[in-house]
Amino acid sequence: MADSNKHFRLQDARQSIGQDVTIRGWAYNVRSSGSIVFLQLRDGSGTIQAVVAKDKVGGPSWKAAQEVTIESSVITSGTLRVDRRSPVGVELECTELRLLHRADEYPIGKKEHGVDFLMDYRHLWIRSPRQTAILRIRDTVVRAMRQAMHEMGFVLTDSPILTPTAAEGTSTLFRTDYFGENAYLAQTGQLYLEATAAALGRVYDFGPTFRAEKSKTRRHLTEFWMLDAEAAFVDFEQNLIIQEQLVMKILERVLDECREELKILERDLKPLENITRPFPRLRYAEAVAKLRRTGAPIKDGDDFGGDEETIISKSNSQPQFITHYPAAIKAFYMKEDSDDQRYVLNDDLIAPEGYGEIIGGSQRIDDLQTLQQKIKAAGLPLADYQWYLDLRRYGSFPHSGFGLGLERTIAWICRLDHVRESIPFPRLINRLRP
Repeated sequence: MADSNKHFRLQDARQSIGQDVTIRGWAYNVRSSGSIVFLQLRDGSGTIQAVVAKDKVGGPSWKAAQEVTIESSVITSGTLRVDRRSPVGVELECTELRLLHRADEYPIGKKEHGVDFLMDYRHLWIRSPRQTAILRIRDTVVRAMRQAMHEMGFVLTDSPILTPTAAEGTSTLFRTDYFGENAYLAQTGQLYLEATAAALGRVYDFGPTFRAEKSKTRRHLTEFWMLDAEAAFVDFEQNLIIQEQLVMKILERVLDECREELKILERDLKPLENITRPFPRLRYAEAVAKLRRTGAPIKDGDDFGGDEETIISKSNSQPQFITHYPAAIKAFYMKEDSDDQRYVLNDDLIAPEGYGEIIGGSQRIDDLQTLQQKIKAAGLPLADYQWYLDLRRYGSFPHSGFGLGLERTIAWICRLDHVRESIPFPRLINRLRP
């Protein structure tokens, strides 16, 4: 087989009509019609139908074609031809085929499988067209986030995953031994970003975060990826605008690059195409009143759970900010509203179509004494936060930030039933394997 074609990828097939190419990939479907074998091939970048005709290939290639099973790996050479019956408009007329590995009987068939079965075989399930489409969209979302943050003047920094302190209380932390002392898997990189914001102005990190929440909802993972951002001299209102800009940049990039993937997912594009800035806003007290009108049993001072977020998110076709939550139910570092100190300058951005919160943010406390009081009131050991308090001792400054959950954002954009499909290998309360 011609070695000069070793770099050809199926993503370039439509631009290579009439060329002789060599494809390395896997057979995701096989059918035979007497003296012809039809192979549906994928190579990770695209798919194509390869036609192996007995009278067009040598004996070894014909024998190999007859032995190909679903998910067998092959190398095949031939000429790319136009074929309007093909889903991609192109097919490969084979001249040579080599079977690299004949796969055992594939456990995932064309019949319907239950979720538990598919999750047990997640390492194989991700090969399916639907799952690869989601993972490609995930890649696009990540690239869009990074580009948007760069354009808005944010510098990418890295926060530690092993931390000695909690940002949002210790009840949902994974604890581990760190050479004889307690350490925790990070819930967020926020506290460290506040430090780097004093050095670089606008900063963000992007990486895995961990929550030991015993939740079995369609929105919860125990390990998920989050973009945390922190901006010096940015107030509450400016923080909301940055969040809007980020979400719009993500949507624009996905709609521009991923229409084929969204088509595979049968995603209605109209709801995404119709999203515009500014996003509507609703204060916590207004949201509670709105929920009560629907019959939801919520009291003043209750935090919103998945049910409440679903009701709110179905009431508007746009992403919606819920702002000014009671200070008593929010994290210790959130700045109080100067007009009414019972509430804080925070926001949750609720995605429409029933998807709930995708971003949480706030303006941070920049006064040393107030922050000390809040840490004590939260029952956290003041000694562990002396480095964090130093940020208020040495050049304190007004600042705001937020965290965007990648998997929840993808679930909304792709209209997934559960976030478990938005990450290659989900970690759930009842699943650590594969």
